Order: sequence, then C-alpha cells, then structure tokens
Amino acid sequence: VQRHVAGQGGRVRLGASTGVIVQWLPPVLQQLAAEAPGIDVQLQVLTSADTLAGLAAGRLDLGLVALPQPPRAGVQVQPWRRDPVLAVLPAAWPDLPDTVAPAWLAARPLVLNDAGTHLARLCADWFAQAGLAPAARITLNFNDAVRSLVAAGYGASLLPHDGGPAGLDARLATRPLDPPLWRALGLARRDGPPDALVDRVWQLLQAQAG
Repeated sequence: VQRHVAGQGGRVRLGASTGVIVQWLPPVLQQLAAEAPGIDVQLQVLTSADTLAGLAAGRLDLGLVALPQPPRAGVQVQPWRRDPVLAVLPAAWPDLPDTVAPAWLAARPLVLNDAGTHLARLCADWFAQAGLAPAARITLNFNDAVRSLVAAGYGASLLPHDGGPAGLDARLATRPLDPPLWRALGLARRDGPPDALVDRVWQLLQAQAG
C-alpha cells in the first residue's frame, strides 16, 4: 500500500486501440520499467467508446481515445496528439500522384477500418465532403493486417501516420491527402481523488503529447 501511495508499485489499467498501443506506449512502458518496475500497466485493446465506458464504470484507470467525444459523467478527457491521416498505397501501382484526392482514391479498391471505429467515420466524412461514399473491398481493425493487404496489392487504405513504419516496406507508398485529414487523440482518466500511481503514468503519457 505504501508503494502504491508513493507511485512506485501497483496496477494501472489502460485502454486504447491496437495502433495507439503499438506506436505510442512502448517508450512509456520502457521508462516505467527502468524507473518503477513495480508498476504493472495492464493494457486492454478497446475502441474509444469502450474505453470511456470502462473508465466511467471503474474498470479502467486511464485511456487513449479518438477525439472528439461527447462528455461523459465521471470522466475527464484532454487533447493529447494530432496526427495526419495518410493514403497507404501499393508501391507497384503505376502513376501514383503526389497527393491523393477523394475522387482518385474512391476509384481504387479499398482496404479500410471497420465501420464501428472512429477512424472509419473520419474517413467516410472525408469522402462525403467530395460527394462520395465508396465501398471498401474489405474492412478490418488491425492496421498491420491492413498494411499487409495493401503491400500485396489488394487495395489502398487510409491510416494515421502512427499506423506503422510503412517506409520500411518497399512494397508500400504513403501520400498526403488533399484536402488534409487529421486524427486527434485524447488522454482520458476517471474523476476522483488523487492517485499517485495513476498520476505517474498520466504524466509520462503527457510527455508523449504532440
């Protein structure tokens, strides 16, 4: 109990999407392992809605969620990161443009996030602003699987720049969007009395803000 009160040991439950966990949490976990190995961060792969519900119900202590989100009693959310969404394309496709417009992308086969995700709704709005509503060839939530299908030439996708190191795979090409599209993330926690353990992880996450 003394170690928990001092922020040195105990369990912190954190919910986030797979892409966010893979890209942004390793530096935080590495720092915690070096400075406070007694802190056990238990990660749960969840949608933003499920993360907020878990916080409100007391099943989670912290969360990383897509913004904007409607207010929820007992939960506080603050802006954390704002990252560009990019077109991820098979490098083998001929005549790739320097920037990708909705009409150009809608005419290609698409590999997109599942409709239940915030990213899918964000991308649908991007197409809708151009009067388009293309149907994806396949939808799934695991960004590594999306990139694998794109690399195989199965279709093109839209992913935040933190979706993975596309530049390390010669089969993939990334292009900025025209008009630009951004994915905003927030840092969420339960309201309540101060908790030194949760505060410590919260502060490390804040250091990753961008």
